[in-house]
Amino acid sequence: MKKLFLIIPFYFLAIFSNAQTIVAEPEIGDTETDLVQTPVAIIPEPVSILKKTGSFTLPENVSILAPKNEGLKQSIAFLSERITTATGKFVSTVTTANHPTIKLILNSQEDTQLGTEGYKLHVNPTQVVITANKPAGIFYGVQSLIQLFPAEIESKELVNNIKWKAPCVDVTDYPKLGWRGLMFDVARHFFTKQEVKQYIDAMVRYKFNLLHLHLTDDEGWRIEIKGLPKLTEVGAWSVKKVGTFGDFTPPTADEPRTYGGFYTQEDIKELVQYAQERFVNILPEIDVPGHSLAVIASYPELSCTPDAVNYKVRSGEKIMDWSRGAPPLALVDNTLCPANEKVYSFLDTVLTQVAQLFPFEYIHMGGDEAPHNFWEKNDQVKQLMQREGLKTIPQVQAYFEKRVEQIVVSKGKKFMGWDEILEGGVSPTAAVMSWRGMKYGIQAANEKHNVVMSPTEFAYLDYMQADVSTEPRVYASLRLNKAYQFNPVPASVNPQYVIGGQANLWTEQIYNIRQAEYMTWPRAFAISESIWSPAEKKNWTNFVDRTQQHFKRLDLAETKYSPAIYDPIISVRRSADKQLLVELTPEIDGLEIYYSFDNSSPDRFYPKYTSALQVPKDASMMRIITYKGKKPVGRLISIPVSDLQKRTK
Repeated sequence: MKKLFLIIPFYFLAIFSNAQTIVAEPEIGDTETDLVQTPVAIIPEPVSILKKTGSFTLPENVSILAPKNEGLKQSIAFLSERITTATGKFVSTVTTANHPTIKLILNSQEDTQLGTEGYKLHVNPTQVVITANKPAGIFYGVQSLIQLFPAEIESKELVNNIKWKAPCVDVTDYPKLGWRGLMFDVARHFFTKQEVKQYIDAMVRYKFNLLHLHLTDDEGWRIEIKGLPKLTEVGAWSVKKVGTFGDFTPPTADEPRTYGGFYTQEDIKELVQYAQERFVNILPEIDVPGHSLAVIASYPELSCTPDAVNYKVRSGEKIMDWSRGAPPLALVDNTLCPANEKVYSFLDTVLTQVAQLFPFEYIHMGGDEAPHNFWEKNDQVKQLMQREGLKTIPQVQAYFEKRVEQIVVSKGKKFMGWDEILEGGVSPTAAVMSWRGMKYGIQAANEKHNVVMSPTEFAYLDYMQADVSTEPRVYASLRLNKAYQFNPVPASVNPQYVIGGQANLWTEQIYNIRQAEYMTWPRAFAISESIWSPAEKKNWTNFVDRTQQHFKRLDLAETKYSPAIYDPIISVRRSADKQLLVELTPEIDGLEIYYSFDNSSPDRFYPKYTSALQVPKDASMMRIITYKGKKPVGRLISIPVSDLQKRTK
């Protein structure tokens, strides 16, 4: 991962015949006026919403009018499944009708305002109409329509006692950026084909259209390459370890290497088709020359280091020393050898097949965090430098990157790498994914490289999103409010070359799909709005209100998410007289914080936080909880005073 310092499972199962039934609480005061006043909670915020009087009610028999177009199948299927499963209403698809319930219209003359992914959504008392230039626009219009109905529309079971109404609105909407990505690291921990599909199902609900699959790393090679069987026979498997990744004891020789997995080429084809049907492109990443221990364990001859014959796929033990910053000091050589012609032949074989499997125009080739200490001592590398007139080790990596780009281009694809590829010089045609802050992306765009903004400070979903006492410990934090500040096209950049924005989910500390969901949502709401919605439409207070409404939708969809916005930010300091002081800052408005130091669990009848707390001399435990009115909303947070003391050091 880009870790300088160390889905959502919407299973769209239309099994209505034997579905269970949820009985919702009867609605109170559900009048036409109430519905008009109910805030529209679409994420990401559309370009334009005009709220009108009245509401639309789903009839018992719902007809969807759509032209015969292969690209509309998924939109129709999604609409039908959501309505049928949750409401129990009968849904039919027609090509002619006097007054259909929902009309899907592809424009015969292009609406230049909408482009390829924009749509117009009109909800009137008797009918819903979605128009777009292309099927992708219809698909996104359908996502917005579903978000207008009561949250129970997300249920996987039949729901009774619900008035299936949507407010009357006119929506015009189109994206700010064409590349709206989420990166899913399936190398550190393997996620099954079905789990990747879940992640795709989740991301399209919020109008993401690019899934970046991080397919290779020190911990695993996840894609079948014909003619190179050891990549998956050896490179896809490690020793199962549970705990804090990076601190595991080195595996012993007799521990079984049975943890992991890979995707066959047929699996990849299936995933690509599944994604394309939902208007998602898949960007494959083959991370080289660093992060390549799984390759080297499979084919040691691709290393510069003779001892590589003894290397194994990493199981989470320490292999890098980050104490001096980047690039790290390698304890084992996890790099492909830039002076070895076999490496380029190997990559040619790999990229020939990757290019055939993934129709997307780009292939991501990594390039990040390659340690140089083994190269610096290697005679082959020294000879390469003399032969090619290279003066520095960064120029050696630049030599490697340019040769790799030539291979990528020879396959009819475009080359992309992490922003380290800028060091030592890079081809003018290389695209850059900027992760080490915005500055490298700004530099690259101003030098006329295509850029995807993916900076750590806004878009790293593996970072802790709440206090360390509630999260698996990671080396940095990213609260929801910070993610919402992401602006992928800052004023100082040449906007012509910023082709998109992206958030990254690295999975060292993420062992299963439920935790992947938890780390993704709701921060991916913030990213989706940052890369889809106009900058002037972004409003933190409004976004928080909509996010809380979507929490109910995720609950009904049985999706795990983080409630961190209800937990206070905990700051610890020493007073002038060395007393331990604790400050509690709510992330959102409307919260009241209660606490205890007496080892009991606080509720709203306990002391209420109003200003910095001095920790009592003999206290051993601090507990905190947040309320909205009379309802507890935050998690009960328990922190030993000894831990609070450590935070001041």
